[in-house]
Amino acid sequence: MKRIGALAVAVALVPLVGVWSAADAQMRNLAMGSTQTSSSHYSYFVGAAKAINLLVPELNVTVVETGATVENIKRMQKGQLDMGLVTADQVYLAWRGQETWKDAPFEGIRQLWLYSVSANYVTVREETGIKSIHELTSKKFTPGIRGSAVEKGTETVFGILGIKPDWQRMGTADTVDAMKDKRIVGFAKSGSGFFLDASTMDIATRTALRTLPFSEEDVKKVRAVRPYLPWIKVPAGSIKGLGEFWTTASLAFVAGTKSMPADLAYKVVKAIWEGQEHQPQAVMGAAYRNPRGTIEHALSPLHAGAIRFYRELGLKIPDELIPPEAK
Repeated sequence: MKRIGALAVAVALVPLVGVWSAADAQMRNLAMGSTQTSSSHYSYFVGAAKAINLLVPELNVTVVETGATVENIKRMQKGQLDMGLVTADQVYLAWRGQETWKDAPFEGIRQLWLYSVSANYVTVREETGIKSIHELTSKKFTPGIRGSAVEKGTETVFGILGIKPDWQRMGTADTVDAMKDKRIVGFAKSGSGFFLDASTMDIATRTALRTLPFSEEDVKKVRAVRPYLPWIKVPAGSIKGLGEFWTTASLAFVAGTKSMPADLAYKVVKAIWEGQEHQPQAVMGAAYRNPRGTIEHALSPLHAGAIRFYRELGLKIPDELIPPEAK
């Protein structure tokens, strides 16, 4: 899907998004925010939409290309998207009205399902000679695609560690070109599970790359200040030439708003877990066929309709994940 076409669809749906009435039982168009088409995660959303459309015939879900988490949350808040890609930490902050969201809290955001557990990688051109994240100060570096949770997370983590790059803000395609043209030394990007994503592999066809790990001391220092930020230990061999190492993680969810009717959210979530064969396993990683992961990794309330489905599976929902409307 080309960006112009996707945005045109999104604009056309604005009058319908977030407006739920007695006509809900009829065919509904839902706009689902994703990320940029060059990302491996975009393919997940194409598969997720297919699963929902096949298993819930009264719905027509359209995938909308966006800048990922932060943009998706803002657009859901404005009623421009019905649901979309988010990360656990950014939803938590938006729900609590903290940091980026202190002036625009979003109490009504609700988690639907976890779709991916991925490592976030700090990658540099090998020829730069950079071997540590602490050598990135003053270097031209992209913190993540513009509007993504990785961008915000990288800025936060580097700030705590006293690393001050010359930030270069851009989308995925521009980052790929900038790396190939040697205009930036490196970038941060979520992987595909524990492996490098498609855009990073594209760069690797032209430029030798090095992945930079975080030390135990780095992790401890960040956790002392931002305990909600997720970290993951990457298994040895996941990245060529590296043993086991620490890096930040993306706990990627799809969220909606509490205004979505519970029965509709229930059908959507049920379709996702019963239609896993339509969703790329490589992107989902540890989340594949693992609905329990939603409950284990969520940091903020689940949607009432999602809670109904997970309870039907026999899963216990912690009190802190149950919103007022579901009690």
